[in-house]
Amino acid sequence: MLEIPVLISGGGPVGLTASLLLSQHGIRSLLVERHPGTALTPKARGINARTMEVFRQCGIDAAVREAGLAEGRLGLIVWTETLAGKEIERRVPGRATAKNMAATPVRNCLCAQDDLEPVIRRFAEAAGPGELRFNTELTSFNQGPDAKGPVTGILTDRTTGAETPFEARYLIACEGAQSRVRRALGVTMIGEEKVYDSVNILFQADLTQWVADRPAALYFVEQQDLRATFLTINGRDRWGFLIHSAKQFGWRPEDFTPEFCTRLIRQGIGVPDIAVSVLGVSPWEASAIVADRYRVGNVFLAGDAAHEMPPTGGFGLNTGVQDVHNLAWKIAAVLRGKADETLLDSYDAERQPFGRIITQNALANALSMGRHARQSNVLPRREFLNEQGLIFGASYDSMAMLPDDTPQVTVDDPVTDYVPSARPGGRAPHVRLTRGHEPISTVDLFGPHFVLLAGRDGDAWRQAAQAIGTSWPPLVGYTIGGDGDLGDPDGEWHHAYGVDADGAVLVRPDGHVAWRSRSGASNPEDVLRNALDRLFGRMPAMA
Repeated sequence: MLEIPVLISGGGPVGLTASLLLSQHGIRSLLVERHPGTALTPKARGINARTMEVFRQCGIDAAVREAGLAEGRLGLIVWTETLAGKEIERRVPGRATAKNMAATPVRNCLCAQDDLEPVIRRFAEAAGPGELRFNTELTSFNQGPDAKGPVTGILTDRTTGAETPFEARYLIACEGAQSRVRRALGVTMIGEEKVYDSVNILFQADLTQWVADRPAALYFVEQQDLRATFLTINGRDRWGFLIHSAKQFGWRPEDFTPEFCTRLIRQGIGVPDIAVSVLGVSPWEASAIVADRYRVGNVFLAGDAAHEMPPTGGFGLNTGVQDVHNLAWKIAAVLRGKADETLLDSYDAERQPFGRIITQNALANALSMGRHARQSNVLPRREFLNEQGLIFGASYDSMAMLPDDTPQVTVDDPVTDYVPSARPGGRAPHVRLTRGHEPISTVDLFGPHFVLLAGRDGDAWRQAAQAIGTSWPPLVGYTIGGDGDLGDPDGEWHHAYGVDADGAVLVRPDGHVAWRSRSGASNPEDVLRNALDRLFGRMPAMA
């Protein structure tokens, strides 16, 4: 019998990130993936800035960026009749405006999934104590009556057929949209299934002369008898060609032979004799559905196993990585005996409502572009690729944050607008600081620990954090400004975090604010211990 604290089923970006995060928390896990290796096709490509912050906290952002398309090779979204012909419109995505880019110290990245997964895998295998087994499948599982007790089941080696029984305290299902675990749990999916159909074509052709002067992530082709998108992979000779609403044109999946695909690609380029090599064809149907619950007993759903969404906006992979970023530290806290089991309920309470909002907006993007009907020259709604509020504005309400009775920040459009706020539940804002002579961001302070940030007169809070930080969870404290540990060259930190010179903010390992005290306290160590006890379910929540 193989005994493991956490079993991760699925070795895509979400599962691999879960393994890496758990290892950083010192938690032993086993990841199993039915395929013999990482992805062979690009699949998802866009990594938004919030996910790059997660990768930065994991120490892999530089490697991910190196594996992806170089900065400066993107910047536009282009609509054309043909790639070599008439241009209809071009836009700079709202995410790339100076105001929106100032919200974070990182930049988004275009890194195709078959380039991304080997990077995360390399770091996950090196991190330990997590273990990865490819070509191994979770073939059965059970968690007993009333979904209580450990998860037991069978792992099967797909080469030899050898079966290994296992017992795990927790199971994280990161198996994608066809998740066997999700189906076995009988979870209800909320939303609309099979909204429209598409066909992904991976091909090689040198398109440099038509893209070099207008580098873009997406080149939309709008014709009466063809609606498609050229998807930038390396920006030179490796591309995706995404056919939209194929059924509306009378095309069936079996029609997409290499010859037929070549003809459509040439039609989209507008050059009938260009050399094209078709590498792969994948028909699929887009759904916009979300699991009604992300936790069933000791089993958790993450990534596409929890939410299937159209790719318009590029939220699928990003939402999944952020799911496990939210979950990993909570599992670590419980397994170390420092948190009550009820803390794990906050994963569903925080991520499921957010998953529904993201999925609804991905669908709205798709419908605004006519993905469900045979239409041409359909430009997207203004929110498309301008979803700054969705990327950074998630604000949680659960037992894993302690409200401070301040009102939630109001914005004109929660999809597009983001106003940084350290109100408990929200993402801790990015503020430029200095450590000695080196510039850093507040985002650089967060990782596999809790962080206490105190004002320039808040040394008592920092000392309280030091006194508590010798136990788990790891707790690191800093004073900011004045003669504190970190410099505040722009004088922005107190305003951005909404505290006085002697106030403090407690930030969770996932970079969300857990607790805030606007000013000092007569016994800060007691106040801070009380806050941690409430966050971890070690005492009842207080008004």
